Amino acid sequence: MEKEQFYYDNKIVKLFLIATIVWGIVGMLVGLLVAFLFLFPNFLGDISWLTFGRLRPLHTNAVIFAFVGNSIFMGMYYSMQRLLKARMFSDVLSKIHFWGWQLIIVAAAITLPLGYTSSKEYAELEWPIDIAITIIWVIMGINMIGTILKRRQRHIYVAIWFYLATLVTVAVLHIFNNLELPISAFKSYSIYAGVQDAMVQWWYGHNAVAFFLTTPVLGLMYYFVPKAANRPVYSYRLSIVHFWSLIFIYIWAGPHHLLYTALPEWAQNLGTVFSIMLIFPSWGGMINGLLTLRGAWDKVRESAVLKFFVVAITGYGMTTFEGPMLSFKSLNAIGHYTDWIVAHVHIGTLAWNGFMAAGIIYWLAERLWKTKLYSTKLANTHFWLGTLGILFYSIPLYVAGFTQALMWKDFNPDGTLVYGNFLETVTQILPMYAMRAFGGTIYLIGFILLGYNIYKTAKAGSTVEDELVEAVPLKKISSRRLAGEGWHSWLERRTVLFTLLTTVAILIGGAVEIVPLLIVPENIPKITSVKPYTPLELEGRDIYIREGCNNCHSQMIRPFRSEVERYGEYSKAGEFVYDRPFLWGSKRTGPDLHRIGGKYNDNWHFNHMLDPTRTSPGSIMPSYPWLLTDDLDISDTEAKLKGLVILGTPYTQFEIDNALHLLKNQAKKIEKNLRQDPEFVKNYGDSNMQDKEIVAMIAYLQRLGTDIKKGETAEN
Repeated sequence: MEKEQFYYDNKIVKLFLIATIVWGIVGMLVGLLVAFLFLFPNFLGDISWLTFGRLRPLHTNAVIFAFVGNSIFMGMYYSMQRLLKARMFSDVLSKIHFWGWQLIIVAAAITLPLGYTSSKEYAELEWPIDIAITIIWVIMGINMIGTILKRRQRHIYVAIWFYLATLVTVAVLHIFNNLELPISAFKSYSIYAGVQDAMVQWWYGHNAVAFFLTTPVLGLMYYFVPKAANRPVYSYRLSIVHFWSLIFIYIWAGPHHLLYTALPEWAQNLGTVFSIMLIFPSWGGMINGLLTLRGAWDKVRESAVLKFFVVAITGYGMTTFEGPMLSFKSLNAIGHYTDWIVAHVHIGTLAWNGFMAAGIIYWLAERLWKTKLYSTKLANTHFWLGTLGILFYSIPLYVAGFTQALMWKDFNPDGTLVYGNFLETVTQILPMYAMRAFGGTIYLIGFILLGYNIYKTAKAGSTVEDELVEAVPLKKISSRRLAGEGWHSWLERRTVLFTLLTTVAILIGGAVEIVPLLIVPENIPKITSVKPYTPLELEGRDIYIREGCNNCHSQMIRPFRSEVERYGEYSKAGEFVYDRPFLWGSKRTGPDLHRIGGKYNDNWHFNHMLDPTRTSPGSIMPSYPWLLTDDLDISDTEAKLKGLVILGTPYTQFEIDNALHLLKNQAKKIEKNLRQDPEFVKNYGDSNMQDKEIVAMIAYLQRLGTDIKKGETAEN
């Protein structure tokens, strides 16, 4: 049959490659700033949008969705065209995808520092941006499916299996986790509350790691590693087992982020079982990747690209072993809320994602610009700097994590805590934070070298954007299974059925874990004494969320002797029924706050927010002076209460109609309390502090954990 001539679109690949480098440098630079804020809390000044609480979600979003996201699209657009022997379905859709994604990133870079956040980890962006993400993802999906349908290659290769799983699963995760009721242009409340919200969020959060940072990168591994090594994939059968077992098992693992919390025990146990099972498919993929290089180790010594790939796949193996190990309750009790988890996550990000992206960029540069890489020596220098950066970043944090866990749980012979002051456990690990910042600096320098190397390569190379190729058109054959055809080979040419089966595989786990929490009341026993937040407390909670306080403080006391002794009665599921969103946290740089209400007087909280070192000498918490000067915005207070009523919060019509009156009365009481301190009267005697944001924050903090008495559980 006569071959057809057509062109691959390399321009879109170049655009995503450039965006990967630019956003990689930006995301890592913000991460480095965040690391230095642990050492010098106010070195960026008293500027509200440059605090740790606001920059930390900017860093995670920039690295995950801007850097890794663009690298995934770069690799997908290059590999799909060649695996399917077809130009992308629509150049227009490709461009809309690229520019739409960049605009979303810019919107995130603006809104997150301004405090517009839902506070959900890896899903902090507010509802208008969530809608934009959905639209752009659908556009990308149409482009992908359209290209698959017009392919000239009968069977879809393993890399495309992972791309399809990513397309379907990320869409499901994003939509269900971000179901929210808009209150204003950049404010919404989750339709889920408390325990339900925690389960849905970590079903999303864990699987954002699984299906955005893992499955598409595995697809890239299956294409680029064999290409760079000039060898076939080690085992086709292993790739089949790897794919189907991974996507089915991964979706169940989210609850392991919530062990020993108020989540029902059955859900925690399900998460643990499936998390441990994840070792097998994950290591199957690692083995398939590394053994693809069998007989090519001489090339590895010579090729910077293959060096990056080897360390990346090894990093994947390490994190996918460590993750299931942390799902054992005995280890989770040690690691959760400590810097051990931060180290674990960054092995995956810096090694698996960062090094895979770097290797692919170096490999693509020569092919996109039709020239040799400007400097192999620079590429090798980048590799060694990056490797050292990973070690200097992660090892100190592992030490910090174990130090935290041991100090938190250390008791004197008389049964009292050795380190009763939480701050002692923070100052002890500051040297490790310094080493972490040093490691991050080295890693960033290496990546900047990559940017320079690619710039010089592109400058010396060709500007031709389209690559002429030819291939035989795909001849239609029966959809029935042919004689001697394997069942999976048959499935690979039935792409619609393949996609439907993939969707079913990823829906089962989420449905089994989440639906019972939504429809079975017994999973979340009610506590009659737990009441909704007052209007002022609600406004204070929204300020707490805006400032990102939950990035450092948890609100979940686990049923451990050390935590009950340190913080008070352990947390109950029924206490969170009005929390939209939940604020259980995932890291303790500061103490848990679930029982902070009433522990200190109003003046203590006032001084603590103004200058934490006044109340806690040596604290690394930043100051929040703008809370004392900025007026509390109450224009949406009534709308917030009405919105929460729609979601099931039992505010009365009287409370809604008199929301502002109730708010001002409570604010006056707090200001009256503040005036009991002569120092306050001396410095702020003439100010109308009851109208400031600080009063709402104090109201919220003083409410925390006061709804139940010790030993109180569910209603009889």
